[in-house]
Amino acid sequence: MKQEPLKIPQATTKRLPLYYRFIQNFSNAGKKRISSQELSEAMKIDSATIRRDFSNFGALGKKGYGYDVQHLLSFFRQTLDQDEATNVALIGVGSLGTAFLKYNFHKNHNTRIVVAFDTSATEDGMLMSDIPVFEPSKLEGKIKEYGIELVILTVPSRAAQEVTDRQTKTAVKGILNFTTVRLTVPDSIRVHTIDLSVELQTLIYFIKQDEESSHIVHSNK
Repeated sequence: MKQEPLKIPQATTKRLPLYYRFIQNFSNAGKKRISSQELSEAMKIDSATIRRDFSNFGALGKKGYGYDVQHLLSFFRQTLDQDEATNVALIGVGSLGTAFLKYNFHKNHNTRIVVAFDTSATEDGMLMSDIPVFEPSKLEGKIKEYGIELVILTVPSRAAQEVTDRQTKTAVKGILNFTTVRLTVPDSIRVHTIDLSVELQTLIYFIKQDEESSHIVHSNK
């Protein structure tokens, strides 16, 4: 009988790569075991949240002992498929796209941009930060050639949906969308949208809320 996949809360899922990164840091520092409090202090996340996140996966640690670093490292590597390389395509090599090419996930050995597309590319393609960049007209063929399943989208908003529609005809399974457009895709493709202006406005809102709360506290003293 096939085992049902674990249903992990979305907030927990988003923290998994962070856990993996910080556990790697502990491992590189020679730590054999850690407590949720130590992880909390390093990550600036409440220790109760960490314990609750970890409890979704069963008994990862022992009471009074904490967590074995190598066990956690192995567990999160397997959970996040860190042993399986993921080839990424970048579509749109403007200012943000160029930054992605230069960064190219150097800390994530299993994730890398291997091909990019931009209207500035020459007919035969060109290299930017050692990554081949092709004209958008070659998108479908090159995505198949490079075995791409994940795309980073940094094109102008007016072109976002059109470019996305073309990806629905390929093996792409996920799009990291940095445009302001809410993309329409089939159920076979997952989209994560990161709108930097919205994130900035949200941060400003929380800062003002903190200031107002602080003012109320001081006024009541």
